Amino acid sequence: MTYPLARAGAGILLCALALVYLPAQAQQSKNLAPGFSQRPAASKLVVVPADLELFSIGAGGVPEPRADWTQAAQKNVKSGLASHKLKLGADVLGLEEKDMDELADINSLHGAVAQSVFLHHMMGGVLKLPTKNGALNWSLGEAVKPLKDKTGADYALFIWIRDSYASNERKAAMIAMAMLGVGIAGGAQIGYASLVDLNDGRIVWFNDLRRASGDLREAEPAKETVEALLKGFPVSQ
Repeated sequence: MTYPLARAGAGILLCALALVYLPAQAQQSKNLAPGFSQRPAASKLVVVPADLELFSIGAGGVPEPRADWTQAAQKNVKSGLASHKLKLGADVLGLEEKDMDELADINSLHGAVAQSVFLHHMMGGVLKLPTKNGALNWSLGEAVKPLKDKTGADYALFIWIRDSYASNERKAAMIAMAMLGVGIAGGAQIGYASLVDLNDGRIVWFNDLRRASGDLREAEPAKETVEALLKGFPVSQ
């Protein structure tokens, strides 16, 4: 999976913004849409293939997409999700990459909406939207209908992650600048997880991850990333 450099740069900039943000102790309600607390016991969940991309950060700070790392991350994140079957529920359908050929636009839409949720709801502050009244009130709208029709599911779990790692040249530059008393950033990991009601498109639960650690290239660290993203995930009861 490859993307234009401009998009990669925007993703890394967003990572930088996220890392300087120190969140206040979040209330549980901040992660839940108004009126939502848990999934019905008989509800069906579809897990959408994660939207992932991994980058190597060069000496000058320019991100370079790494398709081999991204491919490994897809496998590791999928395995990490499989290890959370009890949390995801009894009736879970997992889509494969090939199933997304006709549904690629919805994953892209989720990424754009999730970034808005993160910036304007989770980060808040001066970026908070007054019209939202502090509530998790975002939707993918009618765009989810093809996914509903294809799977028959009631809810969908979307995951979006961008992960970057300092190259050896970048690490050398970091050491050199540190000796001069100047700190420069290395890699960063930022991710979003959304539970979407496929009956109306609403995001009913949202969680984000932003940090300078984590490694999706390896199975165990990737499992930890999935666990962190699914913290507080509404179980079906």
